[in-house]
Amino acid sequence: MTVKQTVQTKVDEVAEAAWDIARQIHKNPELGHQEHRACELLSSTLEGEGFSVKRQIADMEPSCSAEVSFGEGAGPTVAILAEYDALPGMGHACGHNIIAASAAAAGIAAKRVLAEGDTGLCGTLMVMGCPAEEGAVDGAGGKVKLVEEGYFDGVDCAMMVHPSTANASRSSSLAREALEISYYGKSSHAAASPEKGRNALDAAILTFNNWNALRQQLRDDVRIHGIITEGGKAPNIIPDFAQIRMYVRAEEVDYLDDVVKRVKDCARGAADAAACEVDFRPTAKRYANLVVNEVLADAYADNFRLLGESIDDEFRRGSGSTDMGNVSQQVPSIHPYVKIAPEWVGGHSTEMAEAAASEEGKKGMVLGAKAMAMTAMELLSDADLRAEMTKAFDCGSRSIKST
Repeated sequence: MTVKQTVQTKVDEVAEAAWDIARQIHKNPELGHQEHRACELLSSTLEGEGFSVKRQIADMEPSCSAEVSFGEGAGPTVAILAEYDALPGMGHACGHNIIAASAAAAGIAAKRVLAEGDTGLCGTLMVMGCPAEEGAVDGAGGKVKLVEEGYFDGVDCAMMVHPSTANASRSSSLAREALEISYYGKSSHAAASPEKGRNALDAAILTFNNWNALRQQLRDDVRIHGIITEGGKAPNIIPDFAQIRMYVRAEEVDYLDDVVKRVKDCARGAADAAACEVDFRPTAKRYANLVVNEVLADAYADNFRLLGESIDDEFRRGSGSTDMGNVSQQVPSIHPYVKIAPEWVGGHSTEMAEAAASEEGKKGMVLGAKAMAMTAMELLSDADLRAEMTKAFDCGSRSIKST
């Protein structure tokens, strides 16, 4: 039996325990930075398998890093990343419970092979619990903070697998800035003394009108979208406060800088027109665009096909954003997708939430875990593959800036 076949067997051995993790997280959805139960479940499971676990890393309570080293001398470090946060009001409609379970299963299976067999390999296997990927909560972007705090220093590559409606090896994501824009005016009676007021809601509405005009002068990859979260208390009171929460997205961080400046200028102009004050607050960490490592993606796809499954190798232009983009700008990375639902199912939907607890979801979890574990073992054993991966990364286009 080959090493890759042995890894597959080990994933099968832990599949039920991993699926129990997925179901428990699914039944108890926790928003970003509140995933205490999910993180502890992942941490304690890995600890029980002999991983050395550090909790609350980078000053984030629901985060963890589990490592196991083996062999003589220095070797590569392969990181498998887990997410486990839910969406407000929708639970695991993005399937992050499966991401956590597949990461655990892949890490445990690879560790068992390395511990039980005389592989002659040396290196470090890491499973990292990353909170708050979804941007719905303040301070979202757990992986960004892990990057900033140096937790990927010395890591040779990182991987994770995301549930979807198709098996796919490579897809981009958009860089994203998340902003809260607040307008300050002056209240007054809207009928008796309107001339004494300064309408903050007018400033917010004018901002959206300005953005609509701006779109004509922007690249096709840009997305500007938001909501008015505060707009007044009563029709007969001129609102002295209004607030917008919004996202700006673009394919590249460098161009995102330009768009964010213009988006803010639109808000400032609207505030001036309404004789109001305005300020800006980031509500999440800035997400960089995802850079797919082609060599690593090919290795994952080849291993996925060894499982008897088809996978789409075509590069997909992503329309969402993920903090895995920030990781991909620091180390060679992949963010492939595994099918758990029919193509007609939309992401962030009740149907996707149901799929994340279905038999199809379980199948996707197992396939993703096997492909990642096989790829991890290949990276640990093949120095030429690692060299090609690193060369592709060094030649890639990467840029991270902050406003």
